[in-house]
Amino acid sequence: MPSSGPFISDAERVVGNTHILLITTGSVASVKAPLIVKELLMYHNVKIEVVSTKASLEFFDREEVERTGARIWTDADEWTGTYKIGDPILHIELRRWADIVLVAPCSANTLAKIAGGLCDNLVTSLMRALSPSTPTYVFPAMNTLMYEHPLTAEHLRIVRDIIHYNVVGPIGKSLACGDVGIGAMTEWKDIVQVVVKKFQLSRTLT
Repeated sequence: MPSSGPFISDAERVVGNTHILLITTGSVASVKAPLIVKELLMYHNVKIEVVSTKASLEFFDREEVERTGARIWTDADEWTGTYKIGDPILHIELRRWADIVLVAPCSANTLAKIAGGLCDNLVTSLMRALSPSTPTYVFPAMNTLMYEHPLTAEHLRIVRDIIHYNVVGPIGKSLACGDVGIGAMTEWKDIVQVVVKKFQLSRTLT
């Protein structure tokens, strides 16, 4: 479970650290989330927070992630029924905290929501509130026919050319559903390397 108190960016940021926000959505590729978190934490001065849709939690063990020290935030943490004017708002505090945002995986559903500007959960509210200066990488992952649907190309165009997020992938391979084609998320180690190269991270000794 996340910490008992509210998440406040100023209290959570550590000078000299790289603050990585990993967003997972309802694609089977969310199974790679623990691997991404564990690998990133092998580098010096890295802090990670994870924001997950309800659907994405079907695909990985949240306790496996939380045992690393990373916290997972969900819709239930956004509005608890105790909010008062002036209290910190989770999706705003998380976007203030992040040095980089990785949407890995980005499902067809969440891609469509981002492209349409919807804000109906913690993930999409956070994405809509992001500063244009925050490096944001979207890693699509979906069935091949979903990827080839004409709306997907339009959603990717909006995300890339209007919102100016970095879209990486998908790649072609045998998919979890049994189909073979383009739609798989970029390899998780390559996702880690996006952050490593951008911030020139050095690996801890093991």
